[in-house]
Amino acid sequence: MPLRGGLIFTEKDMSVKRMRRVNEAIREVLSEAVAEGLKDPRIGFVTVTSVDTSADLRSARVYVSVLGDEHVRQETLAGLERSRGYLQALIGKELALKRTPLLAFVHDESIDYGFRIDRLLREMEGED
Repeated sequence: MPLRGGLIFTEKDMSVKRMRRVNEAIREVLSEAVAEGLKDPRIGFVTVTSVDTSADLRSARVYVSVLGDEHVRQETLAGLERSRGYLQALIGKELALKRTPLLAFVHDESIDYGFRIDRLLREMEGED
């Protein structure tokens, strides 16, 4: 077992850390591509919040936050799905991975949940 700073790391610990680095690297590549602008006009204001890649690198769930109503979200997700091949090729070009994962785009509900909690807390403050 490798030692680092007096701590013992198991292979599982190292694979978890590696997967975090892979997820973050994929998130950065996708975020940059989205920020530079994809050609699909349906893609609105999008933030790539996180990526969850399978251990075998065959698939990756990409969580995105979209500014707008449900219709805008659905259109943006459809545009991202349409751009999937380009984005996967970009990941393959930018990152030295054994495999390029198949991307699946998912709306990140955690942002909306946070806004709801914030709104409820503000309403509760107003009642005091």
